[in-house]
This record gives sequence, structure tokens and C-alpha cells, in this order.
Amino acid sequence: MTPSARIVQISVSPGGVPKRPVASARVTTLGLEGDAQRDLEHHGGPERALCLFSQERIRALQAEGHPITPGSIGENLTIEGIDWNAVTPGAYLRLGEDVVAQVTRYTAPCLNITASFRHQDYSRVSQKRHPGDSRVYARVLREGALKNGDPVQLLTEDEASGLIAAR
Repeated sequence: MTPSARIVQISVSPGGVPKRPVASARVTTLGLEGDAQRDLEHHGGPERALCLFSQERIRALQAEGHPITPGSIGENLTIEGIDWNAVTPGAYLRLGEDVVAQVTRYTAPCLNITASFRHQDYSRVSQKRHPGDSRVYARVLREGALKNGDPVQLLTEDEASGLIAAR
């Protein structure tokens, strides 16, 4: 695994944003235990089990004057040290020792995250308007436990399949 790629923060909430940090969480095919969504039409479910975002993107947004922090726009996992441009729909990730996930889509920003943006410009994390600055949703292919600081690795489809089959 790339030694510098790691989980910076795991975040959950009883529904809505911001999500608050926790030290560890169990990951299931429906997401993080202890996390919930208020709007199940647009959030959650097997194809949107996890929401991920880049710590480097958060820092860049902060440098632009946005009051964004990890978890404030609803991501469950804030990741650092990975090539965020490679975290696209179809990409496979190994999270910690056990969890394997596949990115399913970019998220669509909504009005609920306006407090994290200067001038309430939540479109700043729209993939259509600012390619590469979006959060992503992922499905969980192999469940397990995660803790802050766990390593993160981009996988090939064959590597992901091998890890899933080894379980």
C-alpha cells in the first residue's frame, strides 16, 4: 500500500450534516454503522454506502476562503495522500486491511452544505462545474472495520477480485 495514503477522518451522523468524527467504525454493504441519512432518495443505500472526499481538496477549498472541514459536507471518509483524480467511478479502493469498495458515482452537491462555502457556493464541489473537486459515492464489496490512520490503496479490478475471493 502507498504509505502516505490514509484515512484522516471517519465521520458519522444521525442524519444530515455535518458528520462528526469517530475513531473507528464497522463498514457494511449499507455504509458505516452509526451513520444515517435523512433523505434516502438521494443518499445512502448499497450504491451510495460510503461518501469519500480528499483532505487535499478540503485544504485547497480552505485556501480559497471556504469554511469547509472534514465531515462538514457529509463525507464518511476523508482521505489523504491518494491521487484524487484517479478516484473516479469504477475505481476500486482497499480501505484499511479488510474493506474493499468501488466508486459508483460523483455526488451532487445540495443546499444542505451551503454553510461550508463562502457565499454559500456549494457548486464549488460540483463535478460538472469543477472537475476533480467532487466527493464520490462507493459501494462496499468487502465489509470490515476501519480506524483513523488506516492505509488506503487504489486497486486494479483483478486485485479487488482477489481480495474479495480470499475472504
